[in-house]
Amino acid sequence: MANDASTVFDLVILGGGSGGYAAALRAAQLGLDVALIEKNKLGGTCLHNGCIPTKALLHAGEIADQARESEQFGVRTTFEGIDIAAVHKYKDDVIAGLYKGLQGLVASRKVTYIEGEGKLSSPTSVDVNGQRIQGRHVLLATGSVPKSLPGLTIDGNRIISSDHALVLDRVPQSAIILGGGVIGVEFASAWKSFGTDVTIVEGLPHLVPVEEENSSKLLERAFRKRGIKFNLGTFFQSAEYTDNGVKVTLADGKTFEAEVLLVAIGRGPVSQGLGYEEQGVAMDRGYVLVDEYMRTNVPTISAVGDLVPTLQLAHVGFAEGILVAERLAGLKTVPIDYDGVPRVTYCHPEVASVGITEAKAKELYGADKVVTLKYNLAGNGKSKILKTSGEVKLVQVRDGAVVGVHMVGDRMGEQVGEAQLIYNWEALPAEVAQLIHAHPTQSEALGEAHLALAGKPLHSHD
Repeated sequence: MANDASTVFDLVILGGGSGGYAAALRAAQLGLDVALIEKNKLGGTCLHNGCIPTKALLHAGEIADQARESEQFGVRTTFEGIDIAAVHKYKDDVIAGLYKGLQGLVASRKVTYIEGEGKLSSPTSVDVNGQRIQGRHVLLATGSVPKSLPGLTIDGNRIISSDHALVLDRVPQSAIILGGGVIGVEFASAWKSFGTDVTIVEGLPHLVPVEEENSSKLLERAFRKRGIKFNLGTFFQSAEYTDNGVKVTLADGKTFEAEVLLVAIGRGPVSQGLGYEEQGVAMDRGYVLVDEYMRTNVPTISAVGDLVPTLQLAHVGFAEGILVAERLAGLKTVPIDYDGVPRVTYCHPEVASVGITEAKAKELYGADKVVTLKYNLAGNGKSKILKTSGEVKLVQVRDGAVVGVHMVGDRMGEQVGEAQLIYNWEALPAEVAQLIHAHPTQSEALGEAHLALAGKPLHSHD
């Protein structure tokens, strides 16, 4: 390995996804000399195989549903079907524009960008393209890939991952989705809008099982209404090809058949064969272990994003990358409160939350110390106009701050910003109730819920 000792960077980053490029941009902004190494495309999973393309598909599905259902608004339209090639072009154009902008941003910050497959070669260096890139500090940000189960081979044909689903050249007539978490319900929602007969298989008792149980039940009710089928509480056992597709067998012997099986059980860290363990980095089941400041057990190495066992969200990666950059630049940093991170599942209807669930609050504070309130969107004018249903649920410590906001309904992801401020600034219901929300907006639902929790409900019953 040729040793290019002419430059020693302040920071060498392995991985150009959300966490890696955010760290690069912020570190360069703070005057550090940065090298960013990425084997595929700058932007990583979120931009190319995750957040952005899936939301584009979901929006295309929303347009299809609106075309089918427009007569309820007094608008006559004819729905002629899905042109999947055109949908992909729309999706790819969105990605291409953001990708070009990100490339320009990295170049403008004078980050040294290296395309190639890197490997950690010492606590202060990464080998890539036959060169040794030296740094005073190394940040590992190699991300994640779709997971599977023992004995279940994702072949890209009839048994596919989310990566394959994003480029599928047809709308499947029928699909089984293994996993009822964020990825599973988002694809179920998009495919149903495109006309696919969808069945979700989830081993846990509810869809989106990490969310507030009330939100899960509301989503399940909405999915039943949409004709999205699901089987809960029984785990997967096996899958096999049939003449026309795939047959899935569950642990209780129940079987389902469809054209394709989408394996959506989550994502696992990309860490194998990259030199981490050889350099003494502490690991657990493939994840790199870090403290609250994203430091590994090796003083010159940090790690962020899906590679570490925190929330697998692009905006978490951004925040973790920025934290590392600012710490290395000598700024005062504050550990991330992961409960205070907004979480959105972009299915129809959307599920959005920040803070902790009612069950967690009771565990932390005691059942007698927890107060909850539900505000039905039926009382919200804008939600009525949009013909969406759902609820805002607040979780409060008695006589104290709101510690959880859980919302279900179309466009609730756009309301989670205010919910984030309420949680992170430890707002009291009476303080939020003093704020005047524009009418008619869906943000009023948050305001009305806090009015009710403060003991002065307006458009809701005592």
